[in-house]
Amino acid sequence: MQVQTHLFGTIEVDPDTVISFPAGLTGFESSVRYKLVHEAAEGEPVSFTLQSVDNPSVAFQIIDPTAIGFQYELELSDAERAALKVEQPEDVAVMLLLFKQETAKQLGANVRAPLLINVKTRLGLQKVIGNCRPRITVSNLSSAVG
Repeated sequence: MQVQTHLFGTIEVDPDTVISFPAGLTGFESSVRYKLVHEAAEGEPVSFTLQSVDNPSVAFQIIDPTAIGFQYELELSDAERAALKVEQPEDVAVMLLLFKQETAKQLGANVRAPLLINVKTRLGLQKVIGNCRPRITVSNLSSAVG
């Protein structure tokens, strides 16, 4: 099928590659079908565009959290596992939505609401984390603290 997009013009989308977020994303609940798009470049892409198939003007930049040195240890509820149809934990990819910080003119990542995508079923959800308990590890200390 052909999909009109704001960023890429008209693109050809194989319906079998569409990712469904049945509950939508926060603030964009009516856009439930998305396609991952990235510009052709050498090597593996670092970030992707999550382009809505339902609304050409809705698109998000997303990134694998490990690309920015961030790792998640998430527990899924029974309802979340059912919604994603998870059989194996390794089938779920975690991605972060990027946003522009107007004051600093930099990009930030929404670490409190990661996207979980079952790469086999192509189902996704946004997991809003209410209470973060960071686990911080300090390494490469040049000298002992005394």
